[in-house]
Amino acid sequence: MSDSETRTGPAISVRNLWKVFGPQADKVVGTPLANLSRDELLAETGCTAAVRDVTFDVENGEVFVVMGLSGSGKSTLVRCLTRLIESTAGEVLIEGDDILAASDKQLRHLRRTEFSMVFQHFGLLPHRKVIDNIAYPLEIQGVKKDVRYARAEEVIQLVGLAGYGSSYPEQLSGGMQQRVGLARALAVDPDVMFLDEPFSALDPLIRRDMQAEVKRLHQELGKTMVFITHDLAEAMKLGDRIAIMRDGAIVQMGTAMDLVLNPVDDYVADFLRDIPKSHVLTLEVIARPLRDGEADNGPALEASTIIKEATPTIISSVPPVRVMKMGAMVGYASSDDVLALIAGERSPELGD
Repeated sequence: MSDSETRTGPAISVRNLWKVFGPQADKVVGTPLANLSRDELLAETGCTAAVRDVTFDVENGEVFVVMGLSGSGKSTLVRCLTRLIESTAGEVLIEGDDILAASDKQLRHLRRTEFSMVFQHFGLLPHRKVIDNIAYPLEIQGVKKDVRYARAEEVIQLVGLAGYGSSYPEQLSGGMQQRVGLARALAVDPDVMFLDEPFSALDPLIRRDMQAEVKRLHQELGKTMVFITHDLAEAMKLGDRIAIMRDGAIVQMGTAMDLVLNPVDDYVADFLRDIPKSHVLTLEVIARPLRDGEADNGPALEASTIIKEATPTIISSVPPVRVMKMGAMVGYASSDDVLALIAGERSPELGD
């Protein structure tokens, strides 16, 4: 049994992580300079704090999405987590391994076995066939040819590339090339996957297909994933929890419903303004007592059902839908409740 199978605690633990670019960057952390705004720090020292005192945990099997506008620090953060760039200060543990303290040899081993990375630019080897690209990480590990190609064929089937193993990357669409990138990352059976805006270069329809593919793969494999994106809809669709970054710091972190219901400030509220609440909130949020004259024999739906998904059932039922949680009634929901939410006539809060 591997250490990751016996170890308890979060898959990833990040504590007080900093990345400062500029002259004498190590003189910023732990001094009054660290309290300056980004513009003030740049003017005072010529340094930029791209990642500023970031702390979070990612649980085993969780999809943790980091999002923010361009320049917010999200891509720098993931590069610090994987040590593609060196952090200025802080701690990063992945599956219990101290990434920032690892030797070059240890880091190469961890990248080959414990975690893998998928980027916006596919980075495929153009002179190698699809199956060769997918088997490449195993080739680097020294895995025997028949074993690595058998594994590559398994992953080809898994990501929907059956029949394309003998093709070259240039013969594939952008979406299919990114499937090769996903397959290559999965070939080593990593515990943790880092995906840095992997679908940003894809057309909208292909992008939606790839988002669905990631959800399917996560449901089948249960991998821990850190997903970087600037697309709010993508974050809401994929993330178990979402961290929103601004100027190198995490300004709010929580589930999609947490963020929509309780934005911590105007920046987050403005960020979320265009997300339809019915696509994020659950029936539990709009559940209310039975009103006079309403029948108590409507269909039952789980309180955790997203309102958008529940809407067809609610609309087709004359009595209000019975909202259930762990077998107990928590309230009722009708078409009027859904319409009121969509129209913004209510600002529901959990517990109401």
